[in-house]
Amino acid sequence: MTAAMGPGHNTQTHHITDPADPRLADYTSLTDVTLRTRLEPANGLYIAESSTVLARALAAGHHPRSVLCAPRWLDDIMAMLTGQGPVAVYVADEPVLQAITGFHVHRGALAAMHRPELAPVDTVVAGARRVVVLEDLVDHTNVGAAFRACAGLGVDAVLITPSCADPLYRRSVRVSMGAVFQVPWTRIPSWPGATDEPDGVDHLRSLGLTVAALALDDDAITLDALAANLPDRLALVVGTEGDGLSRRTVATCDLVVRIPMSGAVDSLNVASAVAVAAWATRYQG
Repeated sequence: MTAAMGPGHNTQTHHITDPADPRLADYTSLTDVTLRTRLEPANGLYIAESSTVLARALAAGHHPRSVLCAPRWLDDIMAMLTGQGPVAVYVADEPVLQAITGFHVHRGALAAMHRPELAPVDTVVAGARRVVVLEDLVDHTNVGAAFRACAGLGVDAVLITPSCADPLYRRSVRVSMGAVFQVPWTRIPSWPGATDEPDGVDHLRSLGLTVAALALDDDAITLDALAANLPDRLALVVGTEGDGLSRRTVATCDLVVRIPMSGAVDSLNVASAVAVAAWATRYQG
């Protein structure tokens, strides 16, 4: 192992040959979903994978604790980190990277990022015309894909319920291509499932949003009907994979909306449903 100061700033590079180096604890066992879901929020960290995602995280004002990269990405990484303050940069050949993380590192770079404090719901949705609420999604891939759709289709803010999977989990960030850093989001502290707390749907309504549940329901209107008579400010609520929205959520929302389907298919994957609904209800003012 050797260390050197980066030119023009106080980052320090460390060349790693031992996958068991204790300084790399943030990057080990990344394939263990339970471990990372438990450790990352508790330690105030998340993992950004690839130089593209790191660049978007930095542009959003997030700060790295360290970076782990292959030699051929070092110059790009050092340029990105200019002005970031002290950051340890660990450099390892591709086989060592894979031994450390347990997987092929996409585009040769990972960063352990300090997790920013989430803003209050009122701040995140202030002035928002289009909001998406993700209720209890469990698949990090779906969370990332939903965020990417929201970023690309003009959604102003995303809210996630208390039990929803973490948007800053490595797979969510990667699938979103960094879109989790583009769309303002926060975790809503209460939702209809939490009977001992104020209802989050009522809170959104009090902020001037019409709340529409995407669900298969006998009383549902079609997405076409909603698009033909759009509220000025709209929150679209989508539910967990498989079961969809809870019945209590559906009963609490202002509207229930279904996407017209054909071919004996009754519904879409949740991330696909977000994309279709976001496009159909996009703000065109």
